[in-house]
Amino acid sequence: MKRILTILVIAMAVTAHADSRRTFAAFGDWPYSTDLYNAAPQLIASINGDKDVSLVIHVGDIHSGSMPCIGAGLTPLPTGSDPQWNTKIYNLFAQFEDPFVYTPGDNEWTDCHKKKEFLSGAPMNELAAVRALFFAHPGFTLGLHPKRVLSQANLVNAANSGDAKFVENVLWTDAQIVYVTLNVPGSNNDGIAWTAPFTDETARTAEVAQRNAANLRWLDAAFGIARLTRAKGIVIAIQADMWDPAALDTGGDGLNGYDELVRRLAERTAAFGKPVLLLNGDSHVYEADHPLADPNSAMGKIHGATAAPNLTRITVQGSTNAKEWLKVTIDPSTKDVFTWQRIQYLP
Repeated sequence: MKRILTILVIAMAVTAHADSRRTFAAFGDWPYSTDLYNAAPQLIASINGDKDVSLVIHVGDIHSGSMPCIGAGLTPLPTGSDPQWNTKIYNLFAQFEDPFVYTPGDNEWTDCHKKKEFLSGAPMNELAAVRALFFAHPGFTLGLHPKRVLSQANLVNAANSGDAKFVENVLWTDAQIVYVTLNVPGSNNDGIAWTAPFTDETARTAEVAQRNAANLRWLDAAFGIARLTRAKGIVIAIQADMWDPAALDTGGDGLNGYDELVRRLAERTAAFGKPVLLLNGDSHVYEADHPLADPNSAMGKIHGATAAPNLTRITVQGSTNAKEWLKVTIDPSTKDVFTWQRIQYLP
C-alpha cells in the first residue's frame, strides 16, 4: 500500500495536461571531437529553429572514448586531462531554448580510468563531478527554459536512502506519455575492472550493485505511473546499447551487465501492453528495431528476456558521424504513438 501511495504522489506531482501532440529532439555521443564541438552552433540553431520541438534529450557521452576526462579531485592533475571540458559542454547545453534532459554516458565517468582516455580520471570522482555540475538543481532540467521533473533524489525513503545520490535519474509525464532516464553506461554497465592507479574492485562492484538496484526501482516507478495515469506510451532514455553485437566479439566488453535490467524492462513492457520507446547511444550508428520481439532470435537470446514486441529501440547516430539529430513526434491518439525523422544539420 505504501508503494502505491508513493507512486500516486509522484503522478500527481509530475502529470501535465494531456492536450495535444508533442515533439522532442534526441541525440547523443556528442560532441565527439573538437570539430563537432566547433560545429555546435549549427546543431543548436537547427534544433532551436524547429518550432515543433519542445524538449531536447541527450543520451550521454559528451566526448569520445579517446579524449580525456577532467581529472576531478586529483592532485596533481593527470597529464592530458582537460579540466574545463565538462564546463564547456554544460555551457553548450545552456544554449538550447527548450528544456534539456541529459543522462550520463560512460566516456565521461566509467571509462576515465582507461589508457585511451589518458588515465585522466577516477571514475567515482568523475561521476561526482558530472552530478555536481549538470545536476546541481535536482528536479529541474537544463536549457534556457528548464522544466520541473522528478529526480530520484527527490523520492527517498528509509529503506533506500542511498537513492539520494541518483540525481541524474529523472521522470515526468506530458501529453499522456511517461518519460524516464536511467544512468546505464556502456562498457558493460561499468562491468570492466578499473585500471591502475584507479583499481578498486570493491568500490566498482558496489557502485554497479547500488546503481542497478536504483535503476530497477526507478524503472518500476515509471511503469507504475504509466499504469495509474493510463499513459498511452513510455519513453526511456539511456546511454548503453544493451544489444551491441560488437560487445560480444572476442575482446569485446560483453553485455551480461545489462541482463537484470533488460529482463525487468521486458516484463514491465509486456505487462504495460502499449508502445514503449527506448532511446540509446553508445554504438553510434542509427538503427530502429524491436530487440525483445522474439526471445528465440539471436538478439532475444542475449539477455534471456521474455517477449515484449511493443518495445521499439532507437540507437541515435553519434560519434564523429553525429551530423544529425532525431526528431520524435508523439501523437497519443494514434495506435503507434511514436514517429520519427532524422534531421541532418551538417553536410
